[in-house]
Amino acid sequence: MKFVLTCGGTAGHINPAVAIAQCLTERLPDCEILFLGAEGRMEMDLVPREGYRILPLKVTNLSRGHRLEDVSHNLNTVKNVFGSEREARRILKEFRPDAVLGTGGYVCYPVLHEAAKLGIPTLIHESNAVPGLTTKLLSRQADCVLLGYEESRAHYPGVRDLRVTGTPVREGFTAYTRETARKELGFEEDLPLVVSMWGSLGSGHMNGIFSEMLPHMKDQREFRLIHATGKTYYSEVLTRLETAGVEPENCGVELREYIFDSARLLAAADLVLCRAGASTLSELSSIGKPALIVPSPNVTNHHQERNARLVERAGGARVLLEGEFTAESFLEEIRSLLRDRDRLREMGRAMETLSAGDAIDRITDAVLDYAGRKATE
Repeated sequence: MKFVLTCGGTAGHINPAVAIAQCLTERLPDCEILFLGAEGRMEMDLVPREGYRILPLKVTNLSRGHRLEDVSHNLNTVKNVFGSEREARRILKEFRPDAVLGTGGYVCYPVLHEAAKLGIPTLIHESNAVPGLTTKLLSRQADCVLLGYEESRAHYPGVRDLRVTGTPVREGFTAYTRETARKELGFEEDLPLVVSMWGSLGSGHMNGIFSEMLPHMKDQREFRLIHATGKTYYSEVLTRLETAGVEPENCGVELREYIFDSARLLAAADLVLCRAGASTLSELSSIGKPALIVPSPNVTNHHQERNARLVERAGGARVLLEGEFTAESFLEEIRSLLRDRDRLREMGRAMETLSAGDAIDRITDAVLDYAGRKATE
């Protein structure tokens, strides 16, 4: 069998698609999988790292501004939609997949739109509590809509095949214990580990908070912190710290552009500082890790805050909104949580109750179900 997977823009869209590809390959070792992504975006780097072939489509986002440059950008986006549809149609006719699955990002629209027109079974997975624009547009065209949260059903009236599956997690997230992960990382002392990750692209606001926070951590030995800046902000953060006379290693801090070994690092963590992307929350729930969450305010319909509040109500996280804290008060939040080991354990157990452990199997079953229907036609 052949499958096309399409995803784009952020790791929150890419990682679930990779997890599904891994499961399909495990079940059908002889199957062929082709990814389609947006030219120049991070999927063009991350997907080949996982061993899968990916082809680019020229896709750009929509700007919600009203300036002349925003209007010009959106006109160019419309032009790119037509071009990407033609290219997607060509690739689909040549590759002849048995099913096409999208997991989010603007690139999903031309691929699934053309697949549906060609009569190829199409499925789309929405991991967030509130649907994004692409999912909204495709929900009536796709054969099947797969949801990360039960609470999301109300957003999809009239969809013919709607299934709540949870959000899949990549291979390896249950392969480590805290002890085995720390041993591989060479963390011999038993200092608590805090992992700080703010979306695959990083966050300017949170990097600013951390740049202001580190001067208050000089020579501290209370905990170890690994902070991912995002590629765009790495040099900027280093410059800020250098100007402030701060050396990260003297604060117990390691700076990274991106966390590639997230399964191992999160397993070793005692507390995770993060955004509220559905993929991140699914990974944390799969291993029962407590979190201090600051949802991104720069997303459609505040869907990250809604994701975060679901976790907070369950007891798995403490949620703060941007503007509610300073660098000093954020540092005190971290220290307060680390001092209360019983609370951290309770949060970890609560987080684990949110895990949809069979999400990957449910989604793969759906993909194979529709592919099988095509095969028998």
